[in-house]
Amino acid sequence: GLLLQDTDQKKLDAAALKTATKLKPSSKDIASILFGWKVIKHVRSNAIVLVKGLRAVGIGCGQTSRVDSAATALKKAGTNARGAILISEAFLPKTDTVTIAAKAGIRTIVQSGGSIADPDVIKEANRRKLVMVMTGLRHFKH
Repeated sequence: GLLLQDTDQKKLDAAALKTATKLKPSSKDIASILFGWKVIKHVRSNAIVLVKGLRAVGIGCGQTSRVDSAATALKKAGTNARGAILISEAFLPKTDTVTIAAKAGIRTIVQSGGSIADPDVIKEANRRKLVMVMTGLRHFKH
């Protein structure tokens, strides 16, 4: 077998970000989101990166489920997860990632959007008083 993949040249700017929840990100959060998006581009899928300011504090990748990658990133971040931004390189297919992120003190979640579960995931983020931002883009690295 052979796996071919184009070079990921996707760029994200603040204007492309769409807030999906009632709560909105701050301008400081936008800078962190854009930084995290650059970091996650270089992480193997299913990737989750946790950022605080312009610093990556937890990375989870290569798992067969996104929630497992999130759990790894949260474990690596430890107490640094509280108040961090969770960035996913693709959509969240279930509410489970939102649930564990909220329990760890994450305040903002970034994902591509585009899942049939988006309404449920957004509803859960609102219920837990989290900010959720959609990029409309996906990184994919294998």
